[in-house]
Amino acid sequence: MTRPATIGVVMHDFPLGGTERIALRLARAWLALGIRVTIFCGDEGGPLRSMVPDGATLVTATPPISRGTGSRERLGRAAARHFATHPVDTLFVTGNFHWQVVPALAAIPRRGAIVVQISSPLALPQRGRILQWRFRQRMRRLLRGADRLVAMDETGRARADAMLGRAIARTIPLPALDDDAPPPIRATGRTILAAGRLIRQKGFDLLIEAFARLDDASARLVIVGMGPEDASLQRLATRRGLDARISFAGFVPDLRPSLDTARLFVLPSRFEGYGAVIVEALGAGRPVIASDSTPAVGDMLTSPERGLIVPVGDIDALTAALRTLLDRPAPDPARLAASVAGYRIGTGARAYLDLFADAMAARR
Repeated sequence: MTRPATIGVVMHDFPLGGTERIALRLARAWLALGIRVTIFCGDEGGPLRSMVPDGATLVTATPPISRGTGSRERLGRAAARHFATHPVDTLFVTGNFHWQVVPALAAIPRRGAIVVQISSPLALPQRGRILQWRFRQRMRRLLRGADRLVAMDETGRARADAMLGRAIARTIPLPALDDDAPPPIRATGRTILAAGRLIRQKGFDLLIEAFARLDDASARLVIVGMGPEDASLQRLATRRGLDARISFAGFVPDLRPSLDTARLFVLPSRFEGYGAVIVEALGAGRPVIASDSTPAVGDMLTSPERGLIVPVGDIDALTAALRTLLDRPAPDPARLAASVAGYRIGTGARAYLDLFADAMAARR
């Protein structure tokens, strides 16, 4: 099968998100393999704009499209107009958030193959039967024109095929680790690290409460990220008397230096996509405490050495898990990193190219 010579990537903008971060890393890897990459965005805003790789063609909608009601449909129409006159071999749609662009892309005459990423679980207990049925109907409508789907695991692949009624999905492990990452170093100290957008979904308020109950004067908590809850989380830390022991580090372009200075990583989310940051933490040789908020938790934290799983929203369980991992000897970082060696960008980039070739062959 012939791999693509040109790839178009559709992104609304450049927010702090694991899906967008990985898409930009993949684009960089494809460019290094000699493939021409065009990134079409609605707006160039967002802290990850700096990650757009040198050599990629960045095209912004005219006029720019900010996030809002109907913005993803407008983004799809704008991207379709561009790629109708600047065709590419494969169009890559990055994650569930962008599914609304697919119908417009599918309507391009003589278009390339469309490959769509599944970045969040397709079935959630909190949806209930009716909402889950509506989700399935919406998914089938939006993805009717897709040629292939990318699932992060076999469970997601099987569920996607069942929901769409056709064998369309393929599994590619989440490519969250850079190929040139330095070898991990052994953890020291008692610093707890968490990272993500500062929004309610991520559960940082729960982590601050659990940290307060830990009652360990030698422990420190570092929260990396930015978002609308920044001020309220800092006020919570102040109310709990933790100003001297909690640091809000803001946005950092690379999480690895923060992981190197941490003893462990925590993902306290109320709900989550795949949770790429779990892979990043293990790749840096750090055990993880995670709420049971994503299938990635069960995929990744398969032994006590790798970390602990706590129920969503259970502050007492989170406190107990923090105490356990802080008091336990730090695990062998090389062994943790080896457990996620298959999640490197280079491996994933080549797997995506093979999938793109398969989608192109199916269209022919």
